[in-house]
Amino acid sequence: MNEQDFRALVEADAPLFSKIITCRPFSVPIPESPMQLSSNVERRVLVTGGAGFIGSHLCDRLLELGYDVLCVDNMFTGSKRNIEHLMGHSRFELLRHDVTLPLYVEVDQIYNLACPASPVHYQHDPVQTTKTSVLGAINMLGLARRLNARILQASTSEVYGDPEQHPQTESYWGHVNPIGPRSCYDEGKRCAETLFFDYHRQHNLDVRVARIFNTYGPRMHPDDGRVVSNFVVQALTGADLTLFGTGAQTRSFCFVRDMVEGLIALMEYEGDQPGPVNLGNPVEFSMRELAEKAVALTGSQSVFVSKPLPEDDPKQRQPDISKAHDLLGWAPSVHLEEGLRETIAYFEKILPETTSHA
Repeated sequence: MNEQDFRALVEADAPLFSKIITCRPFSVPIPESPMQLSSNVERRVLVTGGAGFIGSHLCDRLLELGYDVLCVDNMFTGSKRNIEHLMGHSRFELLRHDVTLPLYVEVDQIYNLACPASPVHYQHDPVQTTKTSVLGAINMLGLARRLNARILQASTSEVYGDPEQHPQTESYWGHVNPIGPRSCYDEGKRCAETLFFDYHRQHNLDVRVARIFNTYGPRMHPDDGRVVSNFVVQALTGADLTLFGTGAQTRSFCFVRDMVEGLIALMEYEGDQPGPVNLGNPVEFSMRELAEKAVALTGSQSVFVSKPLPEDDPKQRQPDISKAHDLLGWAPSVHLEEGLRETIAYFEKILPETTSHA
């Protein structure tokens, strides 16, 4: 069909085609030769949740590497602030869209990061959280199958639940409460992993699954309820620092730049299907140690107060990253104190603005 015939068809059924065209944000000119089309198509990447914390940093890095990036986000937890510096970039496009609905675009790789990831946000509407994980996975897998595109799922260490194995390896099946207040996220992500590997087995789809452990850095939401942002914001504002239980529970904190490099390394891995891969920093800290670092680095006079542990809150969290190291040659390089300094500087910049808009 030539361009004239296509325009005649559009005019004959304008309402239908207006819907289709508005869902296709990449404006691809008719190439002069197959070589031109090939060189362009190989550079297109879709990032769902691309205006979120990790997603926006991933968009930054992919653009640096020369990809065309389509950022898709419904802005529930994502923010235009995170990507406003990219809006004039010639290889960046933003589409406001909810992944629980089908998406029709043309890309070569898909990073599926769309899902609220902090307890405050994913417990706000737990049914929608489960839909985002499950229906979002189904829709993105369907898109990847149609395009024969490689797709990466941003899974989570929460698939391990409150682990009985320490540190956690990818072979560990987890210890998860399927009906608790965190289940919308934990079980939603577990079901998404199931779908990814079933699409691989049934349709030979090229899939990657990254199990992301606690990640922190600039562009975290100040009210997301995560421990790093909680402690930093409380310390900077002089509020009491909230420790749940005794503060002896542990986490392992990976700086966002390291996490992005791990995600890209997993996407670009060309060996046999690797299965799920842990991505995180294996250095373990107690919550009290983290709180003490936040106070010291901010010079805060805040004091610690204790509250009961939330239901199903994991007591320990530490990734075994041997697989990522051996397969991808990846390991985190940013030490916690270095990453906290950058995170604190970010919050120092945005907190006055956030307060003024409250």
